[in-house]
Amino acid sequence: MSIRLGIMGYGNLGRGVEVALQDAPDMELVAVFTRRDPSSVKILTENIPVVSVSEVENWEDKIDVMILCGGSATDLPEMTPQYAKMFTVVDSFDTHARIPEHFANVDAAAKAAGTIGVISCGWDPGMFSLMRVYANAILPDGNDYTFWGKGVSQGHSDAIRRIAGVKNAKQYTIPVESALEAVRSGKNPELTTRQKHTRECFVVLEDGADAAKVEKEIKEMPNYFADYDTTVHFISEEELLTNHAGLAHGGFVFRTGKTGVNKEHNHVIEYSLKLDSNPEFTTSVLVCIARAAYRMRQEGQTGCKTILDIPPAYLSPVSGEELRAHML
Repeated sequence: MSIRLGIMGYGNLGRGVEVALQDAPDMELVAVFTRRDPSSVKILTENIPVVSVSEVENWEDKIDVMILCGGSATDLPEMTPQYAKMFTVVDSFDTHARIPEHFANVDAAAKAAGTIGVISCGWDPGMFSLMRVYANAILPDGNDYTFWGKGVSQGHSDAIRRIAGVKNAKQYTIPVESALEAVRSGKNPELTTRQKHTRECFVVLEDGADAAKVEKEIKEMPNYFADYDTTVHFISEEELLTNHAGLAHGGFVFRTGKTGVNKEHNHVIEYSLKLDSNPEFTTSVLVCIARAAYRMRQEGQTGCKTILDIPPAYLSPVSGEELRAHML
């Protein structure tokens, strides 16, 4: 029997989930939910209803897992606990500093409802988180380093677009090359947040908006820009669409460590991603996590989970026998 999926929200992430489902033979899309007028939303899959969020309660027994495709700044902190009361849910909440708070809220809602909420699934948090745990367990005497970019951060771009006076925006996260090379060469540098990355913002203002006020609000935004050297460029919408239409991203996770009786041997673990489409890769992670969430719920588990709580075999559509024969 196919796992029945719903998509909550139909922006870049919602479309990405729909595309990823083409490669998931054990899953089927049941409905797409939107805050917009459903008649204005055209999806890729034929004969699948687009439904107003006001009717979502009518779908409780028709959907096994709901994938939530909202932004981390304001949507998911409210959406995930809310919909965990009705469905097993998966989200891509990526505000690292607020994950413990988000986890607690979702855990309470999901346990009360007898559902599962898997949060912060993507590549960071998500795949990078998993690599950090593996690497720390293998090399307990060492240092962690994470670099993002160069690429478009969907969460940071969304956070800028929420500012009053902003019509549209794209934000690029850029690693400091000298810091990256110092880590890769095994020098074990001590690096501050500001020394590892810079942030570059391209912003289209609403007519009459105060550019100085918007720039100040961007640069002082906690958890997003306050700890970084941030450059803000104000450009036309035409320039944004022409020169900043792509959604490429990527990054690196390093663990450097020492082993040996006298700690004489040095090791560097490096995991990297180079992504043509940040949202399509993120939603590919969300879809395989949805498979795992369904399996855990079938076992009777409830509450909030992260990628760190999921057995790797639960992510794959193939059997344990096939995994042991071909992947192990």
